[in-house]
Amino acid sequence: MSETPPPLTDDVRARVLTFAAAALGTLPEDELPRALRPFARFTPSRRARAAAGALATALEDDPEFRHRVAGTVASDPLAAAVGAGAVPPAADPAQAAALAYLLRPQGWVALIEQAQAVADIRARRVADDSAGQQVRLLTEQLAASRAEVREQARRFRADSAQAAAAADALRRDLRELGKKSQQAAAESEQAIAGLAAERQRWAATQSRLEADLRRLRVQLGAAEAVVESARRGSREGRTGEDMRLWLLLDTLVNAAQGLRRELALTPTDERPADSVLASAGTPTAAPGPSFPLEQLLAMPRAHLIIDGYNVTKTGYGDLPLEAQRQRLVSRLGAVAAQTGAEVTVVFDGAERLPVAPASPRGVRVRFSDIGQTADDLIGLLVGAEPLGRPVVVVSTDGEVADAARGAGAHPVASAALLAHLEHA
Repeated sequence: MSETPPPLTDDVRARVLTFAAAALGTLPEDELPRALRPFARFTPSRRARAAAGALATALEDDPEFRHRVAGTVASDPLAAAVGAGAVPPAADPAQAAALAYLLRPQGWVALIEQAQAVADIRARRVADDSAGQQVRLLTEQLAASRAEVREQARRFRADSAQAAAAADALRRDLRELGKKSQQAAAESEQAIAGLAAERQRWAATQSRLEADLRRLRVQLGAAEAVVESARRGSREGRTGEDMRLWLLLDTLVNAAQGLRRELALTPTDERPADSVLASAGTPTAAPGPSFPLEQLLAMPRAHLIIDGYNVTKTGYGDLPLEAQRQRLVSRLGAVAAQTGAEVTVVFDGAERLPVAPASPRGVRVRFSDIGQTADDLIGLLVGAEPLGRPVVVVSTDGEVADAARGAGAHPVASAALLAHLEHA
């Protein structure tokens, strides 16, 4: 007749599951219960956590599996002693109970009960130690409270003595204040008499000041009339000055135009798009009319800005991203050479390479920064251009096209550029 095991303590149960989890990695898969086979590929520690419930059920309900797990711990020195029913006194009760649960020798239930008793004793010791520490803490707090009460009583007696002395001083001060109050009343009567005389002097002074104010108002009216007359004369003189300034400005404009023709200044190689950073604003301008791509590229000093992946995924979506980039950039070199337009192609930085690929002459390749999309960078490039320069933005993205149109650029669909590249 098999013995019924008592409930395992947490410590004993954890060790039993550790033994079983380790055995899952050593036993053949066909010898494992079907519910445990998916966990055999896990590490032992992960098996013990993920398969805890399944392991506990298999050990309790499948004697054959429990026997195989017991075979994996037979080499443990303590396992031999447990199997013989002679557990060393110095052995860990939880370890011995876990081995007894797996090996099931004669008297194995008693070993588990012994481990439970040891765990209970340890828990009581911890509780006793905690209670003793609490008693010591309360005793110290009581002693401190008594000392504080004695100190407060001493301070109260000292404060009472000081209060009595202060009360005596206050009574003396009150008597002195009574004398001073009588003296102040006499001085107040004298001040009232002096105030009446001062009021009479103030009334006379006020009458004199009112007469002076009336006289000043008359003088102010005369001065305002003089100022108005001077303003009329100033406006008449300023009309002549404005005419002379206009003639001078017209002369300066003509001189500047002649100087520009004389110096024949060469355009710089720097472009506004070369200096675009992640934090730039975008000016707005009125949208212009739509033109074919060939006409737009034929405009002098045109700037062609391309939404890279929008074009490549439209035309070469079956290629890897790197091949898409290389194919588009290489074909744009021919466009730059044929039209003389400035060409900038923008890719999302999520696929950014450590080093940007080499690009043909006249083609600029840009990747958006972290936290920035290609759409944002295209908006910055458009906004960096001076109003009036022909800017062409290639994208089928409606938001990109609307933003480009609102900034004064010419939006063109990706299909139009792909068709142009096929015939370039």
